[in-house]
Amino acid sequence: MTSTPFNVTETHITKTPEIAGGKACIAGRRIRVQDVYVWHEYNGMSADEIANEYDLSLAQIYAALTYAFDHLDEIQADIQQSETTYRATKQHFPSKLPPSKS
Repeated sequence: MTSTPFNVTETHITKTPEIAGGKACIAGRRIRVQDVYVWHEYNGMSADEIANEYDLSLAQIYAALTYAFDHLDEIQADIQQSETTYRATKQHFPSKLPPSKS
């Protein structure tokens, strides 16, 4: 009996030009793989915490992390691009609120 391999990543991760600029996302959601990676790797959230916070299954979280680690250069470039865009936007459109006094 020959079995056909099941590709979990293909089942849970999509790249659609009209959604999130074509970046890898969890299928059916606008949650980018890079966001899941950042929450897990930089913010220290567990897979359970991410799943509960964003109403995702553990399979979706682990598929996103698998995709991220299989495509680490792409994900890190996406993160860098997002940070560059954020800084440029913040510079061109500064907050109208006065700075808080802490």
